[in-house]
Amino acid sequence: MDTNKVLEFLTQLKLNNNREWFLENKKWYDDSKKEVENFVSGIITSISAIDPALQTPPMKDCMFRIFRDVRFGADKSPYKTNFGAFIAQGGRKSSYPGYYFHFEPGESMLAGGVYQPQPDTLKLLRNEVYFHSSELKSILEKPSFKNHFNQLGDFDKLKKAPKDFPADFPDIDLLKYRSYIVSENIPDKVIISDNYQKQVLEMVRELQPFMAFLNRAISNG
Repeated sequence: MDTNKVLEFLTQLKLNNNREWFLENKKWYDDSKKEVENFVSGIITSISAIDPALQTPPMKDCMFRIFRDVRFGADKSPYKTNFGAFIAQGGRKSSYPGYYFHFEPGESMLAGGVYQPQPDTLKLLRNEVYFHSSELKSILEKPSFKNHFNQLGDFDKLKKAPKDFPADFPDIDLLKYRSYIVSENIPDKVIISDNYQKQVLEMVRELQPFMAFLNRAISNG
């Protein structure tokens, strides 16, 4: 992937987030998008070899559109300033855990897990955590895992115990999450390096026990 081209396009788009500039630079956008799509196609194959539960979803089902929905927000900028793909069984709209690739100057990252699931799916995940909390803790506390993914994302975490679970459960903190995801920011210098894909796949291998735990919860529900 020519990541220099991709990141430079996104840098300029952020400075010129309007339809006139976008149309004038449509070929630059098309070329950048193609670079990302080629990367995503290849990484889907590579991840599927590591994680068979992924079932090799089509690239087009995993990519997010760059066009923003401006109907309800105060920000009327027409375009996102990133390229993103959620690689999961069933694609980006799936309820299964997946791998989120985010390309944005200074903000690129890899994340894995389940983001803001529907209530029935969240209940399945919490049940799995309730009955197997020690297993999840051992996954999250493994030193090589923590080298990349320090902790579960707590941006939407509950302050109190969720309904239907005892407040005195020893690992109640693990049940307060409304998303079960981990992430790591990736510097631009890594994104544009020849080792980027190799490093990403190393991170995917570290994610495997966590993803398998989440997959089991949903698949057995």
